Amino acid sequence: MAVKIGDMAPDFTLTSQTGESVSIKDFRGKKSIVLYFYPKDDTPGCTAEACAFRDSYQVFTDAGAEVIGISSDSAQSHQQFATKYNLPFILLSDTGNKVRQLYGVPATMWVLPGRVTYVIDKDGVVRHLFDSMLDFSRHVEEALTTLKSIPTS
Repeated sequence: MAVKIGDMAPDFTLTSQTGESVSIKDFRGKKSIVLYFYPKDDTPGCTAEACAFRDSYQVFTDAGAEVIGISSDSAQSHQQFATKYNLPFILLSDTGNKVRQLYGVPATMWVLPGRVTYVIDKDGVVRHLFDSMLDFSRHVEEALTTLKSIPTS
């Protein structure tokens, strides 16, 4: 069953590019989360999307949010990807696609893992989701617009 706007974001723990275990619940009550699922490290579309998040990262942190990217690539692949493009945010390795399935992120053409961004407020509620395989920069725009609409108190 796919996660929808208004749902509590399902919790999970995955390994980051630095080898740390990261859980969504660790951010609850502290920060909003921009959780974006993408198909594969170091491919043209995924690189464009990651660099768009990188270029706006300060705006996200100023808005009280953490950016977290998830794909099925290994933590080592994420480390290389983050280093190559100076990505300042967390990349998580979902090698078995369990979290992708937990959130109900669809595959594109039944083959490619989908590209979906979720904005989760600091209480853990999904406030927005955006699903587009090709409109990379719009994932960043939609997330920023949603974050600005969430009360900070």
